[in-house]
Amino acid sequence: MQAKTARFVAYFRVSTARQGRSGLGLEAQQQAVRQYLASASGTLVAEFTEVETGKRNGRPELAKALAACKRHKAKLVIAKLDRLSRNVAFLSAMMDGKVEFVACDNPHATRLTLHILAAVAEHEAEVISQRTKAALQAAKRRGVVLGRNGADVLAPANRAAALERAGQLKPVLAELAGAGMSHREIAGELAARGIPSAGGGKWHPQTVSRVLGRVGL
Repeated sequence: MQAKTARFVAYFRVSTARQGRSGLGLEAQQQAVRQYLASASGTLVAEFTEVETGKRNGRPELAKALAACKRHKAKLVIAKLDRLSRNVAFLSAMMDGKVEFVACDNPHATRLTLHILAAVAEHEAEVISQRTKAALQAAKRRGVVLGRNGADVLAPANRAAALERAGQLKPVLAELAGAGMSHREIAGELAARGIPSAGGGKWHPQTVSRVLGRVGL
């Protein structure tokens, strides 16, 4: 008896309309999904593409993808976990929707593992934010005058921490810069992926420029 072919619904997300038109980011996601489906001998029954930041939870194309999964009794397939969201509450709500999903970058992960990965990412962002705020307060108590970009005038130890953080981000920065994205587009994509700035706040083109300089990009 021939084994039943697994059915999948693909969900892709890009954070800007320009990325959607140019294929930046989208092509890489599509390639990852194609490779996974080939290895899993799966059939793609539908695909949906969202143009939306990862911080917003109301995404109509994702809702359509989940509905398609239920209709076709299929599993949702995504290129990377961050294409859904790094927000734990959102992931939990989605998993409660009784739709199975698989991330191509971690195909053997269980639902529990995926939840833990999202929780770790969210916790890391909170820790970085708390450490930076504490360093700023300590600098103020020492009489350091902090301007708009005060993190760059902190003590040498904190500058070293900024360099270390920039080094951790180098692979993703190289990926985005190599795709020809502007500093503004990189800032938007970093925010969409749930990656915080050194201060735990919003990315700006100027912030991206400084970090790129720190890692020689």
